[in-house]
Amino acid sequence: MPEGHSVHRITRQFQRNFVGRPVSVSSPQGRFVAGAAQLSGHTVTDARAVGKQMFLEFDHGLWLRIHLGMYGAWDFSGEILMDDTMASANGRMGQTNQHGTDLVTDPPTFDAAGENSMHSIGAPRRTRVRMSEQETLRPAQGPNADVFPPEPVGQVRVRVLTDTVCADLRGPTACEVLDPDQVATIINKLGPDPEVDNTPDAEERFVNVVRKKPTPIGRLLMDQSVVSGIGNVYRAEMLFRAGLNPHTPGKSLSDATVRALWRDWAHLLHIGVATGQMMTRDNLKGDDYRLAMKNRADRHWVYKREGLPCLVCGTHIVLEEMAARKLYWCPRCQA
Repeated sequence: MPEGHSVHRITRQFQRNFVGRPVSVSSPQGRFVAGAAQLSGHTVTDARAVGKQMFLEFDHGLWLRIHLGMYGAWDFSGEILMDDTMASANGRMGQTNQHGTDLVTDPPTFDAAGENSMHSIGAPRRTRVRMSEQETLRPAQGPNADVFPPEPVGQVRVRVLTDTVCADLRGPTACEVLDPDQVATIINKLGPDPEVDNTPDAEERFVNVVRKKPTPIGRLLMDQSVVSGIGNVYRAEMLFRAGLNPHTPGKSLSDATVRALWRDWAHLLHIGVATGQMMTRDNLKGDDYRLAMKNRADRHWVYKREGLPCLVCGTHIVLEEMAARKLYWCPRCQA
C-alpha cells in the first residue's frame, strides 16, 4: 500500500500540472461515470494530501477524494512539469543520524525499476510517470508516442485531462465526489500528518493519544486515526530506529520516547517526499549509499530482512503478523 510520502508526491504532481486549469473528467472503465459528470468542465482549484488520502477541489465547491489502497496508482502522460522539490535529491541525501540529514551534491542514482526521478525537468517534457508505491519515469516512445491523449490502457477508473497532461487512475480503494463538509469530516478523523502540520500542537496531539492507549505501539503507528501516513515499511523502520519492542503498550512509553517517534516520522516523511524513496538507514556514504539507492533491500534496517542477521547486532530478524500485516523487528536491538 502506498505510504504517506507517495501520496504527497502524487498531490504535488496535481498542484504543478492541474491546479488552476479546467479539466475534462471521464471514466473509461465506466464505474465512475456519474461522479465524472459532476466534475468535468470545471477548474481544479486545490490539491492536498493527508496521510494516505488525497483530495482535489474544483471551482464549484465539490471535491474528488482518492484512497489508493493496496493496488491503486496514477499514470501521468503528456507534457509533464515535475515539482521542484521532487528533484531535490539531485543532491545526495545521507542520513547522519535520526535527527538530521546532510544533502551533499552527487550525481543522481536510479534503482533498477527507474524509481525516483532525481533530475529536474525544467520545461514541460513529453513523458510518462507512474506514481504508486514506486515511481517510474520514462520517455514517451513507440509508434503512438506523439498521440495525445493516449488511449486508455486497462481498467481506468478516472481520467483527468487538460490540453497537455493526462492523469489516469486505476485500482483505488476509494474514489468519490464529496462536498466540503464531507471532506472536513474525513480529515478530522485522521491523525496528524507532519508534512501538513508539524507544529507543537500536532506533536502534542500525537503524544497525548499514544500515551493514553494500552494498545501496542506497533499497532498504534499503523492506526490512521492516531497518526497519518505510516504504513508497513515506515512502521518497522521507525520502531527499529527507536529501539522499541513493537509490543510495548503506548501508555507505558515515556513522553520523550513518543515525541522522538513523532519527530523521526516527520524527518523520514520529509526525506520520502523529497526523494521518492523510503531511505531509512543512517550513515551511508559513497558506494554504500549508491548501492542502497539502487537496491531497495539495502535501504532498510529490518523491513523484508526476516531470517537475515541484523545489520547492527547480528541477531536474525523476526517476522510475525500484527494487525493483519507483516511485522519485521530485531528481538535484541528492540528488546
